Amino acid sequence: MAWNEPGKDKDPWGGRGGGNDGPPDLDEAFKKLQDKLNGMFGGGSGGGSNASNNGSFGAIFAVIALVAVVLYGFFGIYTVDAKERAVVLRLGVFQETMTEGLHWSAPLLTQVFKVNVTGERQYPSKGLMLTQDESIVELPLTVQWNVADVKSYVLNVADPETSLKHATDSALRHVVGSTELEQVLSEGRAKMAAEVKLRLQTYLDNYQAGIQIINVNIQQAQPPEEVRANFDDVIKAKEDETRLKNEAESYSNGVIPEARGRAQRLLEEAEAYKSEVVSRAEGESARFENLLAEYKRAPEVTRKRLYIDAVESVMTKSSKVMVDVSNNSMLYLPLDKMTRSVPATVLEEAADARPAREIEAKPVVRRESR
Repeated sequence: MAWNEPGKDKDPWGGRGGGNDGPPDLDEAFKKLQDKLNGMFGGGSGGGSNASNNGSFGAIFAVIALVAVVLYGFFGIYTVDAKERAVVLRLGVFQETMTEGLHWSAPLLTQVFKVNVTGERQYPSKGLMLTQDESIVELPLTVQWNVADVKSYVLNVADPETSLKHATDSALRHVVGSTELEQVLSEGRAKMAAEVKLRLQTYLDNYQAGIQIINVNIQQAQPPEEVRANFDDVIKAKEDETRLKNEAESYSNGVIPEARGRAQRLLEEAEAYKSEVVSRAEGESARFENLLAEYKRAPEVTRKRLYIDAVESVMTKSSKVMVDVSNNSMLYLPLDKMTRSVPATVLEEAADARPAREIEAKPVVRRESR
C-alpha cells in the first residue's frame, strides 16, 4: 500500500511522530551516526562540543587503523608456483624455504625471493681464444644449467648469472689454451666440452652458487675473418690427407690379403713338390733294392735286361732307327709317322746341333754280320 493513499498521513521522510514537516535533517542524521560510533568505541553520547569532536577523531582513527590492518594482511599474501621455490628472509636473516602453495609473510619485515628451480636455462658465449700452438680461434658454445640449491643461489652469490658467465669464460679459455688447433677444429670438440663442463662445475661448487651444469655444447670453431682463407686451405689439406690415408688403407687391405694368399699357395705348392720328390726318391730307392735282390739271384739275366731297358729308353728319344737287315728282306719304314712320334725337344736339339740342310729324319741302316 502506497504512503500517499487517502487516509494515510504518514510521510516516509518525516519523523517518528508521523509529522510531515519536510525533508530529514542531514546534520542530525550524521550526528546520530557519530553518536553510535562513539558508543561503539568508548565515546559518550552526551557532553559538550569538545567531547563530541574528540569522539569523532577517535572513530576516524579507528577506521583508518582497521583499514591499514586489513591492507597489511592482504599485502603479505603470496603464492609459490609448482616449478618455483621461495626463500624467506626476516630482517635479513634466513628463515625457511617455501614450497608450492599459498603463503603469508609480514610485509616490511620479511623478504621473499621466488626462483624457478625446474626450468632449464641457457647461456650462450663466444669469443676469440688462443690455442696451445699459438693460433687464434673463435669458439662459440652454449651452457645449459638449472638451480640445484635455491638457498645457495639466493644468498651465497650476489649475481649468480654473472658469476656463471665469468666462470664459463675462464673454464673455456683454460681448456682451449691446452688444446692444439687441429683438435679444436676437428674431432676434439666433444672432449673439450666434457672438460669445460667438469671445470665449470668445479668453479661453481667452490663459489657455492647453487647452480648445476646440465650440458655444454661447443659448436663449430671459426677462425678470425682476417685469416679465414688460410684456415680453409689448412682444413682442405687435412681433408686431403685423410682421404689419401683412407685410399692407402683401402689399397693395403686389398693387396695384403692377396699377397698372403699367393704366399700360402706357394708354400702349399712347395710342400707338394717336396712330398712328390721325396716319394719319388723313396720309390726309386725301393725299386733299386728290388733290382739288387733280383740281380743277386740271376746276374746275367738281370744285367741283360737292364741293358735292353737302357737302350730302349735312349733310342725312344732319338731320331735314328736301327734295323737288322741280315735276312735281305725289304722293309717298309713309315718315316713320316716315325718322325711325328719323336718328341719335339729331340728334333729341336738335333736342329740346333746340325746345319739346316741336314735336318731330316733319315733312317740309319746298319748291317750286322752274324
